[in-house]
Amino acid sequence: MTAIYLVAIAAEAASGALMGMRRRMDLFGICFIGTVTALGGGSVRDMLLGHYPLGWVAHPEYLLFTVGAAIAAALLARHAHRLHGIFLALDALGLVAFTVIGCNVAESANAPLAIVVLMGLVTGIFGGLARDVLCNQVPLVLRRDFYASVSLLTGLLYVGLQRGGIAPGHATLVAVPAGCVLRLVAIRFRLGLPVFAPPGDAKK
Repeated sequence: MTAIYLVAIAAEAASGALMGMRRRMDLFGICFIGTVTALGGGSVRDMLLGHYPLGWVAHPEYLLFTVGAAIAAALLARHAHRLHGIFLALDALGLVAFTVIGCNVAESANAPLAIVVLMGLVTGIFGGLARDVLCNQVPLVLRRDFYASVSLLTGLLYVGLQRGGIAPGHATLVAVPAGCVLRLVAIRFRLGLPVFAPPGDAKK
């Protein structure tokens, strides 16, 4: 699970850095947004579960790792032409990987099934939510996109596979790719939940 965690924080730190670049932030801003994106969801989860010290406090090297990932993403992105596509792919990977990690942490704390899935959702979406708010964007989780829904379905799949007798490692190898594919398919075909607007509002 450590390898999945490193992949997740690297992906989310990179997505935060790309968002910071699109908002024309300086180096500090890019590193700050990348770190908040990578570590925000896990911090909220640990506080809700009473799991102290927080992961990055117990392991300060994670801060250096996220800063390094953010800087690397910013440097590499200067030579890329489709930042938005890269951003969405990295965000999808971070979303589902953190969802699985959150479920795993809650299971280790012997939380009830509903809380396990909820902690997966919290871990998956809160870093991206904080990133979007700090960058003055309407958070992806509040738009019509399949975003929180992907996190929820990934958590249910991961937990369901384990309840079916699949080892956690194998369940991870199924849930993470499945969640990524679902998120990217939803982006490609503009799938989303129904939008409820007041009568008389112009259709967007």
